[in-house]
Amino acid sequence: MQKTAPPPLRTSKQRYEYGVALRKRAPLEQHGELHLPAARDAAAVLAATDRTRVPELVPIRYQRMLASPFAYLRGAAAVMADDLKHQVSAGIPVQACGDCHLMNFGAFPTPEENIIFDINDFDETMPGVDFTVDLKRLVASVTVAALAANLSRKRARAIAAGTANAYRMHIRRLAKLTPLEIWHSRIDLVQEIKRIDNAALRRKLTAVIAEAGKRLVEDDNFPHLVKGDQARIADRPPLIYHLTKKGDSHHRLHAERVFATYRQRLPPERLYLLDRYVLKDIAFKVVGVGSVGTFCAVGLFMSADGAPLFLQLKEARQSALECLGTEFHGHPGRRVVEGQRTMQVASDVFLGWTEDGNPARHFYVRQLKNRRLGSVNELVEQRALTTYAGLCGRTLARAHARSADPAILAGYMGKSGALDDALASFGMAYARRTQADYDQLVKSNRFAKKIRTGR
Repeated sequence: MQKTAPPPLRTSKQRYEYGVALRKRAPLEQHGELHLPAARDAAAVLAATDRTRVPELVPIRYQRMLASPFAYLRGAAAVMADDLKHQVSAGIPVQACGDCHLMNFGAFPTPEENIIFDINDFDETMPGVDFTVDLKRLVASVTVAALAANLSRKRARAIAAGTANAYRMHIRRLAKLTPLEIWHSRIDLVQEIKRIDNAALRRKLTAVIAEAGKRLVEDDNFPHLVKGDQARIADRPPLIYHLTKKGDSHHRLHAERVFATYRQRLPPERLYLLDRYVLKDIAFKVVGVGSVGTFCAVGLFMSADGAPLFLQLKEARQSALECLGTEFHGHPGRRVVEGQRTMQVASDVFLGWTEDGNPARHFYVRQLKNRRLGSVNELVEQRALTTYAGLCGRTLARAHARSADPAILAGYMGKSGALDDALASFGMAYARRTQADYDQLVKSNRFAKKIRTGR
């Protein structure tokens, strides 16, 4: 995908006109076209990503992906990235999420205990990627989700266009702010809930936020602890289990060395906090859809008074977006951490990166997520898809505006709904492609064998 160097710092009006001029090279209407090579093989792209996964977890990955076309889309970030390299590029680079589908957004508490809404998964994040890459994946996921909810094609298309419109209009609002105002702008979840027409859903979401403040042991996303002389994580195979020193390379980890390296890379003020906890136990934990089969573990840290802290250690690999021609030279875990810090308004204080083994296996570290807040996106997506899709569109716009100039973006996207309409057409076309890929994988003997035998 071609990228255009940004112009030197000029007035907002000049930057806006620069964005308008980019339409001559990449007309808005062309974003409605889906270009795919004749020899495209989605199954082969997925299979290539399996080679470095934990072998016995690959069947779980496909079981989750084959639950529905939307589940397939969630796990097929590499497939869509490969498809997106053939599409029209606007030439406006951003820090991209890389896996920007509906379920990769969520609710978070800030250090000030405000509840905000933001992007929550950055495994594929990359700098210098055209903004349309994230926006097209988001719109495609909205379309697939709408059709999966048995909405009409007309309605699905309208929601997809509304998502693009929400992104475009929020960019226009952000373009009027100062750089510092843009950087500190946020999506306040409490205010967003007030936009929902469904009174029962508003009450439910308000209750979820209130419940999120309860003790972590009541949240089923956190491992259960076995109490005794020394607290440890309870085994719940095949999703949570302890590693053994005799295991193969997929199951070995030098926990003390990994967290010691992580500690060395934290800024001094974070060390004061981390050093009030001591590592007590570590266990493997199966997570997500696309992440299933990568090495993910949870470290149990305890304070002197017995308060638990769960830090998730997640394998960081090459971004799927590197197929677009943009390479990241350096630690993949650092890529994830820096991308998250760039795009999120309030990032996890424990974010960091580390590695283990020779050859090195790379990781990033974060706090284990609070599932009580994680249920917010599931509730809204199921009961108020139009509202939720617009919320995700505005959230993506805010995230992109931290690394790209919203005046240029606003100039390129324009005042009319031409881009909204084009992206809705792309979303519908990609939903058809996703359904065809899903149907092919369901029928595939290769995938059936993986699920049946684990090989």
